[in-house]
Amino acid sequence: MTIDFYWRLPSHGCHGSLRDTAYDRGDWSPTGTRNIAPGLDRNGADDGFRYVDHLGAIAKAAESVGFIGGLIPSFPNTDDPWVISPLLARETKAFRFMIAFQPGFLNPVHAARMSASLQRATGGRTVFNIITGGGGPSQLWWGDSFSHDDRYGRTTEFLDVFKGVWGGEGFSYDGRFYQVRDGGLSPLLAREEIPEIWFSGSSDAALQSAAKHADYYLSWLEPFDQLTDKFARVKERTAALGGEQKCAVRVDLVARPTEEEAWAEVRAGFESLSPERRRQARGGPTDSVGAARQQALKPSEATRYDELIVAPNLWGGFSLLRGGPALGIVGSYEQCAARLEELITRGTDAFILAGTPHLEEAYRVGEEVLPLLGRRESGVLQAAE
Repeated sequence: MTIDFYWRLPSHGCHGSLRDTAYDRGDWSPTGTRNIAPGLDRNGADDGFRYVDHLGAIAKAAESVGFIGGLIPSFPNTDDPWVISPLLARETKAFRFMIAFQPGFLNPVHAARMSASLQRATGGRTVFNIITGGGGPSQLWWGDSFSHDDRYGRTTEFLDVFKGVWGGEGFSYDGRFYQVRDGGLSPLLAREEIPEIWFSGSSDAALQSAAKHADYYLSWLEPFDQLTDKFARVKERTAALGGEQKCAVRVDLVARPTEEEAWAEVRAGFESLSPERRRQARGGPTDSVGAARQQALKPSEATRYDELIVAPNLWGGFSLLRGGPALGIVGSYEQCAARLEELITRGTDAFILAGTPHLEEAYRVGEEVLPLLGRRESGVLQAAE
C-alpha cells in the first residue's frame, strides 16, 4: 500500500508565522523590511525577487524532502494555477502540479487540449483538483449564478466531455450544459495520459459526481468519526457504479519537537487576533455543505485558544489565522505522525499537507513527520504491512 503526500503552494501570499496577520511572503502587503518576494535590498529598493520565485523555492523544498507534488489553489485573489504550473515545472524535476479550477468557467474540449498540451510539456505531471464552488457572493464574483445541484450536474457533464474527447476523434455528446459533435484531440495529444482527478464536495450531488469521475475524493479534515462515515459513503456509491474510490485529506499541521511548543505557537497566533478579525472569520452564508460543516466546528465567541480544541491534537481555529479549513493537527512530531497514521487506518489514501510559513514548514514536516510514518520514496509512503 502506498500513500501519496502533496504540499500546498500558497498562490495567494503567505504569512511569516501564525502570529503575523500580514502577507509578508509575496506582494499582497506593502513591501517592507521583512517581506520576501519581493523584498528590499540594502539600498531600500525592490530586490527583483518575484513571487513566482518564492513559489518555486517552496516547490523545490517540498520535492527535496519527499512530497510528490503541490496543490495550487484558485480563489478570486490568487494568481491563476494554469499559468503558475508550467513556470514551476521548469524549477523542479518530477514534482506534480495539482491545478485547482472550477469546470464551469472553461469549455471542456478546450480544457482537454490545454491539459494534454501541459501533460506533453511537463512529462505527465498534471493533476486536477476539481472545485464546483461554494455559492453566494464568491460564486457570483465569477459570474456564475447556477444553483448548487446544477453546478454539480454541470461538472459531471464537463468531465464526461473532457474524458470523451481525450479518447480520440468522433466523440459526440448531447447534454443539458454541453453539446459536442465529432469532437476529439489530435493523435499526438490524445496519447498523453488523462490527469488524475481529485474531487471535492460533501453534498449528495457532489458525492454522486465524484463516484463517477474522481480518482481521489478530497475532503478537508473533519472529526475522525465524521470523516470515516463520509469516506464510507463515497466508496459505497463508487462501488455501486462498479468502481473503486480512493480518498484524500487536506490538512494543516503545527508540528514541533514537543506538544507544548506546538500549542504555544497556536496560542500566540490566537492571542494576536484583533476582535475585527475574529468577526470576519466567522464566515457568511454558503450553500457549500463542506464549508458549513467546517463552520460548525468552531464556537463563534471563543475567547481562549483551548476552547477550539475539538479532540486530542485537533484544533478548530485555523481559519481564524489564515483562510481555508478550520480544523488542523497540532502536536509533537510523533503525535502529528500518529494522527496521520490513524487517518490512514480509517481509509485515507493520500494527503495534501500545509503549514505556515509554507517554505520552512515544508522542510520541517518532510524531514521530521513523514519519516515517522514509514519508508519515504519520492513523496510516496510505503505503509507498513
